[in-house]
Amino acid sequence: MNVLLTVLLAVQILSALAMIGLILVQHGKGADMGAAFGSGTSGSLFGASGSANFLSRSTSALAAVFFVCTLGLAYFGSAQPRSSSSVLEGASAPAAQQIPGAAPAASAAAAASAPAAVPPAPGPGQIPSK
Repeated sequence: MNVLLTVLLAVQILSALAMIGLILVQHGKGADMGAAFGSGTSGSLFGASGSANFLSRSTSALAAVFFVCTLGLAYFGSAQPRSSSSVLEGASAPAAQQIPGAAPAASAAAAASAPAAVPPAPGPGQIPSK
């Protein structure tokens, strides 16, 4: 199973890089508009410019391969059994919090009954601190 995931990932990366290269090499539709508005003639301004050539067909085929690999990776990635579904399930219980200034051997009952420290209110013209 692990070999299949590695092959799918390699094919996906290679198809993505090949698609990027083919897209950058292709001639854009917007390049013909400059010719239409003054420096030459163009067969069509905004419409279809003829049949698809080798580069556009290759890009379409690589896009299909890329999407199939993506779907395969998503399927196999979600089908793997996992020991726990959450990171928090494996975390240990947090230790009891110590009150600053209290004795380290204070009992939990004494810590629960102690009032929370309230900072003094800022005076006029003072900026409150956190």
